[in-house]
Amino acid sequence: MLAHRLQLLSQGRPSRQSQVAARPLRVRTRPCPVQQRGRAVLARVSTVKRPESFAPDSISWDEDVAGYNFLSKEEEYVNSVDEEDGNCPVYIDREGNIINVMCCDYGFRSNSGRLYQEGYGKIPHSMWHLAWANFAQEWTQLRRSFRYDEYGKIAAVNPPQGPLGKASYAAGSAVVRLFSRLDRWLEERRLFSALLPEALPKEVFDTKTGSMTESCKQIRSKLAQLKLSNKAVWDREHAREAAGGGVDTPWFVKGIYLSLCVFLDVAYDNRPLQRFWFLETVARMPYFSYITMLHLYESFGWWRAGAELRKVHFAEEWNEMHHLQIMESLGGDQLWVDRFMAQHAAIVYYIILVGLFTLSPQLAYNFSELIEAHAVDTYGEFADANKELLQTLPPPLVAAQYYLSGDYYLFDEFQTSLSGGSLRTPKCDTLYDVFINIRDDEGEHVKTMAACQDFSIMDDLEVRRETERRI
Repeated sequence: MLAHRLQLLSQGRPSRQSQVAARPLRVRTRPCPVQQRGRAVLARVSTVKRPESFAPDSISWDEDVAGYNFLSKEEEYVNSVDEEDGNCPVYIDREGNIINVMCCDYGFRSNSGRLYQEGYGKIPHSMWHLAWANFAQEWTQLRRSFRYDEYGKIAAVNPPQGPLGKASYAAGSAVVRLFSRLDRWLEERRLFSALLPEALPKEVFDTKTGSMTESCKQIRSKLAQLKLSNKAVWDREHAREAAGGGVDTPWFVKGIYLSLCVFLDVAYDNRPLQRFWFLETVARMPYFSYITMLHLYESFGWWRAGAELRKVHFAEEWNEMHHLQIMESLGGDQLWVDRFMAQHAAIVYYIILVGLFTLSPQLAYNFSELIEAHAVDTYGEFADANKELLQTLPPPLVAAQYYLSGDYYLFDEFQTSLSGGSLRTPKCDTLYDVFINIRDDEGEHVKTMAACQDFSIMDDLEVRRETERRI
């Protein structure tokens, strides 16, 4: 019966009469409403054995199906399947294959703060409302960072090196203890509200044990084993430069770049996922700044030739945003201090790039080329050093939604060097595939930034206009 309905729905948009006639399907005693819009795919299941592929006319479930909906998109994730209690998502890709994705999302942000989650797409409130809500949230998180010593977690994986480092850590620990005691004192006198440890998100919470689910613990344990050597990254960068892949840049731009790299090495040593989240937060700023300036020039009536370039930069920012969401889902934004540093660094970086673009767009593009080339080296080293472990981990859901979606438009749009050539169709079966995809994405950004400096981007865009688009 289920296979028959799927076959009928896959043949095209059903008529109004068939919509009325198609009553809710039932499995055992639970009703499952059917939405008949476009092509039908299985979008929600509860406890199933995941088949290798999905075809509308050949479905065989070995266990009880608790509920399903038919949605209009060909690629939709199956949310609510878990080894223990039915919460582990899977994803149906553009070919109809079911992709097992990571059971847990460790990101601090959720709902309207993240793509593809509840609340995504809502219209924002007023600026005052958003600012106050964010302040209230961050104030609570700041208090928690001192009360429950988040900084000790950093010291545990990144211990102090040398006398100066030890002195800095000792001073920092004293400050943390001081503010922790002060917070407790103010709370006891009811000047501050009562503060509790942050609750586990429902996505990783096991109602039976009152703690994190076993599958989430296993994944988190593996993620904690991921390593990145600062020396190996620099060796890779120097080898690239020796092979002729260096970036010619003015000394003052190089100085800013090296300062950022040294900061990352010191602040995020032995914390690769947090480092990547910081990088991706900052990496979006160039494209924001370029779009800002091109929009400003067009609004003033000074320059309209950059209209198509704005579209490319938006696609680049869209790509970096998904990189950022991937790192969030892996827990890169869990600590308040990391969020504070990344967001403030991003604002400073944005202002610097707007200033550079005002003086010379080529300088702004040159700075971005440096950063993107460093990202290629960093992700390449990380993927190679952790290949075996990464291949044992499934991809995050947001990665599958981006790389396996049937909509190629924005994915192809930022890859200007591939115009007229063979376009990428990335794999996304494991977390290793995800990091290889990100590395290759950053490589495409490097090429686009270089093309924007020597004006060959115009030729790339001309080829793009004559190339048939994938949809």
